[in-house]
This record gives sequence, C-alpha cells and structure tokens, in this order.
Amino acid sequence: MRRLHACLGAAAAVALAAAGTTAFVAGSASGATTALGDRWYAAAPYLMPLDNDPPDASAIMDATGLKAFQLAFVLAPNGGGCTPTWGGTAAVSSDTAVRAVIDTIRAKGGDVSVSAGGYGGTKLGQTCSDAAATAAAYQQVITKYGLHAIDFDLEEPEYENTAAIRNEIGAAKILQQNNPGLYVSVTTAGTADGTGWFGKQMLLEAKAQGFTPNNFSIMPFDGGFNGAASQTSALTKFNGILQSTFGWDEATAYAHEGFSGMNGRSDTGEYFTQDDFQTVLDYATGHHMDRFTFWSLNRDRQCSPPDNGGRTSGTCSSVPQGSWDFAKYSVKFAGATPPTTPPSPTPTPSPSSPGNSCRTAWSSSAVYTQGDEVSYGKHNWKAKWWTQNEVPGAAQWGPWEDEGAC
Repeated sequence: MRRLHACLGAAAAVALAAAGTTAFVAGSASGATTALGDRWYAAAPYLMPLDNDPPDASAIMDATGLKAFQLAFVLAPNGGGCTPTWGGTAAVSSDTAVRAVIDTIRAKGGDVSVSAGGYGGTKLGQTCSDAAATAAAYQQVITKYGLHAIDFDLEEPEYENTAAIRNEIGAAKILQQNNPGLYVSVTTAGTADGTGWFGKQMLLEAKAQGFTPNNFSIMPFDGGFNGAASQTSALTKFNGILQSTFGWDEATAYAHEGFSGMNGRSDTGEYFTQDDFQTVLDYATGHHMDRFTFWSLNRDRQCSPPDNGGRTSGTCSSVPQGSWDFAKYSVKFAGATPPTTPPSPTPTPSPSSPGNSCRTAWSSSAVYTQGDEVSYGKHNWKAKWWTQNEVPGAAQWGPWEDEGAC
C-alpha cells in the first residue's frame, strides 16, 4: 500500500467529532490500554513487525506524532490448520516479538490494530470450517493483545473463494457482536471503476449477512493508476457502488468508505508522491471519509540509491523523501498536527554494508525453501517460503526478502 502542508480544515474537524472515542477495553493477559478514538484506528498505516526490515515504531511516533499502527499480517499456518499465526510461520499463541512491539507503542500512549489476510499466503477463512471457527481463531488474537481494532484485508487469492469470503465476513460480524466497540475495517482491491467483480461480490456477501463494518476500504494501486486524480476518481466510483449495494445516500456511503494507498513506487511501476497523498487526503477529509491509510511504514523511507534502480521495494519507497514523510498524512487525517521539527530523527539504515559479499546467483530452475539465500541484481535475497522460478524483487509481496546490496 502507500503516502505536508496545513492542518485539517473545519470539515475534517466535524468528521473527527462525529467519529467519537470508543471506550472498549478487551480483557487480556497483555494488559489492554484504554482505546484511542476511532479516528486514530482509521489512520493507522500498515507495519510489518517481523519482516521487511521493521522500523522502530517509537522513533516514528517521536518524529511524526503518529499514535496508531496497523500490524500485518495474521494468516493460517503455512502447513494448514485453523490457528492464527504471523505470516503463516509464527504462532500467535507463543508470540513474544510482536507483543514487545505492541507494549512499546502502548507505553508511549499509542495503540495498534491487527490486519488479517493481505496478498498471498493462506487465510484463516480458507482453512477454518465455518464462520464460527474462523471467528474463534481471530478472537485468540484479540484476546491475547487486548485489541480495540481489527482489519480484514480481503484480496488475492482469497477473495475469489466464495466459501472463504463467507467465513471471513461471518467471522467479522461475530467479532463485532462479541467485542462491543471493536473498530472493524474491511480492505479490498481497487480498480478504475472502484472495485472489481470479486470486490462487489464481497460487498454483496456482507449485505446478505447484515454486516456493516466501520468502513469498506479500497486499494487504488496496481491497477493502471496514475497519480491522485485516478485514485480520487476510483473513490468516487466506489462510493456509487456502496450506495447501490446498501441503499445508502452519498454522505452515508462516504462515512463508510476508506482509502488504503501505497507510498512511492507500486508493484506495477506506478508512482505516488507526497503531493498525491495530499490530494487524496484533501478528498478524504472533504468528503468525510472514514479511513485513510497506506502500505507501508516499512517503505516510508528513502531508498539507497534514492531511485532504487526503478525497483519496487518492501523496505523503501523509491521516491525522494525524508524518513516517515508519508506517515504525517495519517497524523493529519487523525486530526493532529505533525511536529515541524522531528526530535533527533533516526537515520535510515543502509540495507547492507557496501562490502557485503554476494551469495550464489539465483537460478530459475532451482528450488528454494525458507531461509535459502541467493544473489540477484547485485542484491542478496532470502527466501520466505518454498519457491521456484520467481524472480527476486519482481513483486513486493513475493517470496524473496531483500537483504541489501552486495
């Protein structure tokens, strides 16, 4: 996903007041804190706490004023089953690493939402037997971390599976009912027409089940988009889809609509700059939309070299920027003013030392398993899972993790 000027205007202030401050506190051994206002959960950018060179959340908070983070992604185990894991490999039940990140954020007055799904991987809706079982798996995550918010990122390949989407939407409805005040967002793919056939089928499933989340958000990137004008056009058309699907008027549809962008260079070579983010932010606040977020904070820093050779990266944006520039738009959407002079900003670490030796060259015919290392394009890469004939760096959410130049 994705994205510096004046404070929010009066329209945004009205929307902020309307959002309220939910006071839900989940029972949890982790010691849940009082919830932030809904507007913060609506503004939480995505952060991978275990992959893609995770940045220091504390440093981001100090530099930008950000309070909320969207942690990604909860999946089913890679080997199958109906228990929650981080990225398909790290069981939530025994997790301490993500818990430490959450504790650090909360100690500074912030909080987190957790995102389930994302692009690729096996989702709980695919492996659990029904909506109740799917909800029970997600409830483990909510209870362990004392969550006040959760995001269902329903996209490829899961949203092409009717039964899986029925389980996910059903689970979201159950969690909403069983956890009063829980902030629930549903994120799906965006197209020039708003969203595609599978996205529309997901909305129809929600309607059939009588489920209304805080928002339905689209990701207007990786689909032939070219800057902010194409994104706001898609948001306008998605608003029409929400109206026709649920029988809402325009204002009600916008109050249940969200934007989830991608900062910098997308997987398909689109570029979204800070100016694009400002334009979409103005549109979102001007139309009283419910959510403004982006993928991802791991990418919210300048590449080295700055243009990164025209390659999409999971650890930098490939556009000129200062560290955490795009996070400031989320802060503005939440109704806060980012610091004008960040205190002692943490320098962006170099992916690797210049003298780092290259591993054995990647081969299209070889089979690689998790942890295997190769070199390609003068970078070293580590396999996240089993892979064959998938070019390192070809896709941000692909099987290879960039370990830096060699």
